[in-house]
Amino acid sequence: MAGLRLGPLLRYVDAQSATVWVETDEPCVVRIRCDDGPVGTERTWQVAGHHYALVAVTGLAPGSETPYQVLLDEPGAPPGSSGEQVWPPPGSRFPASTIRTLPASADEPLRFAFGSCRWSATPSKAAHDPVGPDALDTLAATLAADPGRPRPHVLLLLGDQVYADQTSDATARLLAARRDIGEPPGKQVADYEEYTYLYDESWLDPEVRWLLSTVPSCMIFDDHDVIDDWNTSAAWLARMRATPWWRERILGGLMSYWVYQHLGNLSPAELAADELYARVRAAPDATGAVREFAADADTDPACARWSYRREFGRVRLVMIDTRATRVLDESNRAMLDKSEGEWLRQAVLEGRGSYDHLLLGSSLPWLLPHLIHAAEGWNAALCAGERGPRWARRGEFLRQRADLEHWAAFPGSFAALTELIAEAGSGPEAPTTVCVLSGDVHHAYVAEPHWRGAGPYPASRVLQLTCSPVHNSIPGSLQAGFRFGWSRSGRWLGKLLARHGRLTRPAVKWRRTGGPWFGNQLMTLTLAGRTARLALDQARREKSGGVRLVTVWRAALSDARVAGKSGGTGGPAPGTEPSKSG
Repeated sequence: MAGLRLGPLLRYVDAQSATVWVETDEPCVVRIRCDDGPVGTERTWQVAGHHYALVAVTGLAPGSETPYQVLLDEPGAPPGSSGEQVWPPPGSRFPASTIRTLPASADEPLRFAFGSCRWSATPSKAAHDPVGPDALDTLAATLAADPGRPRPHVLLLLGDQVYADQTSDATARLLAARRDIGEPPGKQVADYEEYTYLYDESWLDPEVRWLLSTVPSCMIFDDHDVIDDWNTSAAWLARMRATPWWRERILGGLMSYWVYQHLGNLSPAELAADELYARVRAAPDATGAVREFAADADTDPACARWSYRREFGRVRLVMIDTRATRVLDESNRAMLDKSEGEWLRQAVLEGRGSYDHLLLGSSLPWLLPHLIHAAEGWNAALCAGERGPRWARRGEFLRQRADLEHWAAFPGSFAALTELIAEAGSGPEAPTTVCVLSGDVHHAYVAEPHWRGAGPYPASRVLQLTCSPVHNSIPGSLQAGFRFGWSRSGRWLGKLLARHGRLTRPAVKWRRTGGPWFGNQLMTLTLAGRTARLALDQARREKSGGVRLVTVWRAALSDARVAGKSGGTGGPAPGTEPSKSG
């Protein structure tokens, strides 16, 4: 009889339907059975010897919450067979996994928890976790211990869900059993099979496994899901493609991302219209089809769209791929190629007025500390030849060594995103808030822009909300560097770099209105009608040895409507409520 290898993960949920992702150890039929009646059934499909199913459950009631079970049947089981229950496991110490549909009323609160960068190699329950308690583990333990506590309606994971280039000792031993790790890529993963080890290590963590089974999740990749600095520049890409191991690495990364993360981002209707998904479900072995797709996506970004849009009542989420569609030619450098840029504009502006809050999920922050923003723009100008070939060579070396590849390192794309945010936030149909949700930089902060010039200005409250890491660390020297980047001296030094790079002044200036905070953490946006509140929770270890979430900052984001200029006024965010208790 087949068994459950990984999952279940509750992925897409709307008012009447949901999808549940599982991996099994043999071919079988997967059934999701809800206590209040609805059942979803799906036969597994195969990639590289692994068996998966993404089961759609329909006919759910809006605003309902129902426990569910996972049952597995033999492929040839007779119709009506109930199968063997594999989830919840016998004797589970966690509450029942449930499917909670979106509420029917737009005035009911929706909670969006988000963060990025979860290095899962060291369990949070270890006696000496070198990077501190895991925020996802801590959230799960908190919710399991107090089932009445409000839990997120959606978990937004903004990149680096796995670290393909920083494996644990346990994973390295598995790699060594397959190949000589004295040869490149060494202890980094090399192919699809080795990527599955990372997902096993991350998603079999008991607390995280339960959390992902009961809280829907939306995901997008960042560089470590493939490799550090993925697609930083044309020179970086040429160097990687010259190695003998890179092709299998990138194919394994894109294949596994499609299977483990991307499919679950899609609605049942989008899945039904997806040609590759139809081929995969129909094939006895879909390895070739998924591998061909990954190869095409690597060489031609137009062959795949990893970005997506989700509607949560009157909240719109647009998740942006900031890695795979970059234009790396120095004369035409862009974060998004033309097709992706056009898609983003449509995803944001279509049906404007139908949403009260716009969330832009970008693994990389739009607004950075001022010195870092200026340094990235200066570096981009040098690499493009603004100061001649000698400076260009120095600039490329610095770009790869210092990870200078955020939105600011693509000045044209930064300007285009800024213009799009202003357009989305302007006029009588403007949402209350436009929030850019980001991670990557291993700390958290809130920044607010002012638009320069005579206006008109966005009517929406516009914020950069950055939250990272979920479970990782940052050296003290970098913490000091980030703090300096926000300082008056940092801004002054940034102006010198901008002058040397002959940079044009951006259309916005911005101030940090919260943070920086360092630690393992999650932010939660609570949106109800046209109101918005933000909380930052950090995972802390108690003297007793337990862990808990501590709320270190709260803010009301929508109680300050400003006619004309919007955004930061130079002081703390309106409604700020610092807190040191959980």
